[in-house]
Amino acid sequence: MKLPSSFLDNMKNLLSDEYESFLRTYDEERAYGLRANTLKISVEEFLKISPFNLSTINWSSDGFYYKENIRPAKSPLYNAGLYYIQEPSAMAPVEFLDVKRGHKVLDLCAAPGGKSIQIASKLQGEGILVTNDINSNRVKALVKNIEMYGVKNVLVVNDSPQRLSKNFEGYFDRILVDAPCSGEGMFRKDEGLIKSWEKDDISIYPNMQKEILESASKMLKVGGKLVYSTCTFNINENENIIENFLKENNNFKLLNIDKNYGISEGLGIKEVGRLWPHKLKGEGHFLALLQKTDGEVINHDLEKANNKPPQVYRDFEKENMNISLEGNFITINDNLYLAPKDLIKIKSLKVVRTGLLLGKIKKNRFEPSQAFAMVLKKEDFKRVINLTKDSTEVIKYLKGETIFVEGQKGLNLITVENFPIGFGKLNGSTLKNGYEKSWRWI
Repeated sequence: MKLPSSFLDNMKNLLSDEYESFLRTYDEERAYGLRANTLKISVEEFLKISPFNLSTINWSSDGFYYKENIRPAKSPLYNAGLYYIQEPSAMAPVEFLDVKRGHKVLDLCAAPGGKSIQIASKLQGEGILVTNDINSNRVKALVKNIEMYGVKNVLVVNDSPQRLSKNFEGYFDRILVDAPCSGEGMFRKDEGLIKSWEKDDISIYPNMQKEILESASKMLKVGGKLVYSTCTFNINENENIIENFLKENNNFKLLNIDKNYGISEGLGIKEVGRLWPHKLKGEGHFLALLQKTDGEVINHDLEKANNKPPQVYRDFEKENMNISLEGNFITINDNLYLAPKDLIKIKSLKVVRTGLLLGKIKKNRFEPSQAFAMVLKKEDFKRVINLTKDSTEVIKYLKGETIFVEGQKGLNLITVENFPIGFGKLNGSTLKNGYEKSWRWI
């Protein structure tokens, strides 16, 4: 790996006598990680059915290392949303955010969504998660991951931090700012980032990070906590950002990041955390935990709740389901959503998902969505076809092909090892494949 000389000079200045140890990590195998999705399965149950040889990531409550030669994205259990593939150090920011059930949480720079799913697993369906990304292309991956992993109590937004702050002033209990950065900590993971680093003007990032952090600070409740994180080593994007923010915002204080599991104190600021690849099994990350100590308490107007969905949906439930959903139903352009509880009025934001997309109202019928299938349990549906993770049928289903199986005629919930992956209509022994086209295996 050919590292830029100016990057190496900067790292030598930062690390001094640790520089050689740091440099040797680029000749070593990097760490690979995944997280069990506890919205769908407990860690204990996941370990029982996992086909992988896993070892614990110490700073993560549900994270595990796996070996490089394993391909976890090629298991149907991945398509059931039972685990998310994530670089081990990237699991740390949410762990330090201290998310509790019922919290209102914002993931401000969220795509592709790994940290949002981690937040959702801590909320366990209570409270609300607002997950946002300003990039319209990246937000597509965010939506897919939110839906695949069964997140219900969510607003997916595609807008700027400044515009969000006008809607959510003083609203959130917790905010994650996983800020855009120069990405130096990920050079070993993705050599393409080295070329981007050399080509791009990385001096743009501190101003961008400052503006994002300022917008985020306005949206935090008094007493609320905010984690600022990056995946770069650059002190101008890390400690200097926090130092300048605290100088300009005396209603915030810096909380200590516990220095366990190889996490180090910051450069000149001992309270912040640094994850160095020569001190732990992971790539480079920076963490700062801030708390808002003073400010105005804002009251937000709630959207009027609608507890009565269209009759065609209730007819669908009666014909196909063993449960009946309750909550706030919203119809937008014939799409039926189950919105989060206590949803506030939102003005002029690009909202991509207003809660769980249940499906589409088509004339006199209701057509369920892929997202709906992913939040169900097998016992919720009247007709279920269960496939094993090693069967040829499950691979064909994930590729969108017609399969031949035994079961009850009509709409079936398709599961793998009893975990839902989609819908299909059975006629005789022929299953018409209902797996989402954009998710299909190629």
